[in-house]
Amino acid sequence: MGDAPQIPAPELKAQELQRAFDVFNQVSQELTQAYEALQGRVESLTAELAVANGELRRQYQEKEALSERLSLLLNALPAGVVVLDSVSTVSEANPAARKMLGDSIVGSDWSVLAGNRLFATDAPEEWQLDGQRLSIAESPLDSAGGRILLIHDITAAHELKANLERNQRLAAMGEMAASLAHQLRTPLATALLYSANLAQPELSDTARARFAGKAAEQLKRLERLIQDVLLFTRGESIGRDVIPVVSLIADAVQTVDPLCREKGVELLVAPVVGNPIIMGSRKALGGALLNLLENALQACESVNASVREIRLSAKVCGGYVQIGVRDTGAGIAPETQTRIFEPFFTTRGQGTGLGLAIALGVARAHGGSIEVSSKPGEGSEFVMLLPVGASDQRGNR
Repeated sequence: MGDAPQIPAPELKAQELQRAFDVFNQVSQELTQAYEALQGRVESLTAELAVANGELRRQYQEKEALSERLSLLLNALPAGVVVLDSVSTVSEANPAARKMLGDSIVGSDWSVLAGNRLFATDAPEEWQLDGQRLSIAESPLDSAGGRILLIHDITAAHELKANLERNQRLAAMGEMAASLAHQLRTPLATALLYSANLAQPELSDTARARFAGKAAEQLKRLERLIQDVLLFTRGESIGRDVIPVVSLIADAVQTVDPLCREKGVELLVAPVVGNPIIMGSRKALGGALLNLLENALQACESVNASVREIRLSAKVCGGYVQIGVRDTGAGIAPETQTRIFEPFFTTRGQGTGLGLAIALGVARAHGGSIEVSSKPGEGSEFVMLLPVGASDQRGNR
């Protein structure tokens, strides 16, 4: 076989150069296409970025406007707003709060400030500050432990409420004037009659002593009636006594138990679970509980039954102390139950008709109430509901 024809060296170099130019042109074309695609992508991203920047600018302007409105609102708000950090330091305060508590409030320790300037009143979450009566509500601000206090000046509202309650009592007294006159006239006329008999010279010493005792009895009844009327008209100051329910029950039992023994009525006292506390006036609450017990004792006296007993109990339920007085008396008719708390309403000849009205007034003044359940022939139960003693609400916990 003969040898293959040889390509001259110049032609071979020309072919290799041509292939190199072809590869270069292909790569250059691909780079141009990639650059054009990259340029298009950059233009697209630039447009998207411009839209995003416009949206962020719009949101920022809206938030800035909202912040300005909130700032104007806080400055115009008549209530005080105080912001506390996690260590109870005042970090912010609006003009109303600075007006109440001083311009230097920001940066001060709230616990110290409240302890030195705020004084507890007879109502929970209400405080006295330099002649002003303030209501302070507290809410958590963030997870770091900050708090926000909303402070209302309720001085005028408190005065209006006090005046309204006084006017309501005066209006009630006006409606009861005729009944009161009758209530006063009966024991007074009886006392005068017995006193007139004392002047008879032929009266024996025994009869004279009996008439004197009868006159004194009617005068005491008259005195009690007047005291009840004054108490109902005047109302009862609440006070800030810390009253263990066990102690309140024990005091009432000590007073009523001898009377129950004398009348042949058994007094049963259920043990108090736990050690609940009531905040208020010990004297007023003790008197209200005695009124309920005396009412139960009179109900038991009015029936001839083999079992005559009063059950006294106390328990805590739903944030309230429930003090119950149950009797085995004759019960109360439904039409009478709607009127038993009316002043001067009584079904007993010797009653003043103010005991239950005063007890209800005391319970309401302490933020509670009195509920009654009764069926004729099955006895009655009166339950006095009183809020469990509240803790200090000034923020210095």
